[in-house]
Amino acid sequence: MLLSIKFIIISLCFRINITLSFSSLIISSNNQRLSLTSSKKTLRFPPTHNKVDFSFNSYHRINNKQNKNQLISCNNLFFQSNIFADNVALLPSLGLNSFLFLFLRKKILKLLTPTGFYHSIVLGTLLYMTLGWKGWTCAVLYLFLGSFVTKVKFEEKKKLGIEEKREGRRGPENVWGSALTGLCVAFAARYVNASKKGLFILSFVASFATKLSDTFASEIGKAFGKTTYLITTMEKVPPGSEGAISLEGTIAALFGAFLIPCYAFFIDLISSTDIVIATFAAFLATFAESWIGASLQNKTKFMTNEVVNFFNTLIGAALAFVGGCIFH
Repeated sequence: MLLSIKFIIISLCFRINITLSFSSLIISSNNQRLSLTSSKKTLRFPPTHNKVDFSFNSYHRINNKQNKNQLISCNNLFFQSNIFADNVALLPSLGLNSFLFLFLRKKILKLLTPTGFYHSIVLGTLLYMTLGWKGWTCAVLYLFLGSFVTKVKFEEKKKLGIEEKREGRRGPENVWGSALTGLCVAFAARYVNASKKGLFILSFVASFATKLSDTFASEIGKAFGKTTYLITTMEKVPPGSEGAISLEGTIAALFGAFLIPCYAFFIDLISSTDIVIATFAAFLATFAESWIGASLQNKTKFMTNEVVNFFNTLIGAALAFVGGCIFH
């Protein structure tokens, strides 16, 4: 009899449902007030297949003026952890970038200043969060190729006083001058308009292709350019002058503009048609950068090299966007 009672009690315990309540914040824009509600999750014992189903979902509900509710998953925004997804949550992105940068710190500090190093972690985190590993590797490819071409005949450039400062290492101003446009269109690709995602991704690729094209044009032109001309007047000027162009630098600019779009196509980020659009957008934007450099840089107080770089990438991204609208 006692054994039968024990068996009944144990059976009942195994059928108990344990309910956990988690508070989630609901923002109501209709009546401009905040209210708290609870979302319930149930655990059943004994667990199915010896595994406990403990999926946690917490949502923010936003009511707009048309009484349409949009659910935003906090779990996906902060904790979703598939690092090979098209976009990754904030915390996994931060963790992965911090680990990689710190693990490769000695090598990366040959390319970046200490301050530029930490700014690059922020940039890398945001890019991984918006476009995943594909967008992130495009930026990394620019960094390595740009740093490589900067070192070409570096000692000869140094003797002429036309070398990049800090032994070619990038600081925070270089990081954001080169990548701010790309980061903005990356956010647009994820959050703004899903129907235009392909165009924003094309603009993202073109922005980095533009900066790499400009770097190739400048560094190869300074290293191998035999005759350089000022783009605004076509007068002969010394290599390394702002706004100077050369045949060697122009060929290098076209080659540099092609590299990142080609890689982006290889990883299935853009189409074959987009390779042509991004390459020529970047190539044309490089000439625009030379004109801005000759006309405004060092003549207008705020028009620093980094600001010129930002406008350079912005022009390249805009040209690619327009080209995508025409040919898609």
